[in-house]
Amino acid sequence: MSKVKYYYDPDTLSYRKIEPKKSKRYRNVFLFLLGSALFGFLGLIILLNTRWVNTPKELSLEREVRNYELQFEILGRKMDQMEQVLANIEDRDNNIYRLYFEANPIPEEQRRAGFGGINRYKDLEGFNNSEIIIDATKRLDIIQKEMVIQSKSLDEIAKLAEEKEKLLASIPAIQPVSNEDLTRMASGFGWRSDPFTKARKMHWGMDFTAPRGTPIYATGDGKVVRADNRSSGYGKHVRIDHGYGYISLYGHMSKYNVTVGQKVKRGDLIGFVGSTGRSQAPHVHYEVFKDGERINPINFYYGSLSAEEFENMLRLANQENQSLD
Repeated sequence: MSKVKYYYDPDTLSYRKIEPKKSKRYRNVFLFLLGSALFGFLGLIILLNTRWVNTPKELSLEREVRNYELQFEILGRKMDQMEQVLANIEDRDNNIYRLYFEANPIPEEQRRAGFGGINRYKDLEGFNNSEIIIDATKRLDIIQKEMVIQSKSLDEIAKLAEEKEKLLASIPAIQPVSNEDLTRMASGFGWRSDPFTKARKMHWGMDFTAPRGTPIYATGDGKVVRADNRSSGYGKHVRIDHGYGYISLYGHMSKYNVTVGQKVKRGDLIGFVGSTGRSQAPHVHYEVFKDGERINPINFYYGSLSAEEFENMLRLANQENQSLD
């Protein structure tokens, strides 16, 4: 309640009440309203632009945003590590694994190729941190693509390794007769004297002399394609298809220990030494074919001979003596 003011009237010798003017009253009301509006406006500005007056919900959202920024920073460091590890695997893949298995290296541009076509990240645009989010998403997409390419490459290497293992197991790599049972290596691959006509002719295999009934072993994994005596001069003989263009032949057997179509492993017993067919004495005549051409078996004994034994066999095989068939 406003104070009532009085003034002294000398004419009446009394106090009279001061009546305020209407203009002054309107002015006071106007100033009050103006001041209220100014204070309200300033309060709104402070509310909108000062952090210390944020609501609890806004403070919670700010903390959440800072946490997301921290998580993106951690994700970035993890992606750096992933890229380093992946680069190391790719380097070994191109320069070791694929080189060993004689496979073409994967070009760098194929590994690092981006994504063409439409904008894949349009939905991530328009936010305060869109640049960070889009960059992280792009890196993850590239890493994922590189991992898919590398995974397919390792699958290919695994198949090549399996094929290499099969190839090494299939190549004829041991003697058909063990050294313990061997009497001697009688004749090698090359021009030799025929035991019956005494004429000089090509001898297409190697002759290993051993007592009749001595075991004969498969020199590599494969499948028996012949076990008969219908081939001129070989008598009872066995032929094994090793795959990859390799076939081995074992002639002059006394009897078989396998049948046509049977699968054998290197070192399996396939028959016994004899002297059937065009033969002068008990022995096994051994030949190796590659892609239909006869080749020197001396090059395939790395799986059963020491260096000294191989040198001795090489010396005997090169002697132009008389063959046994």
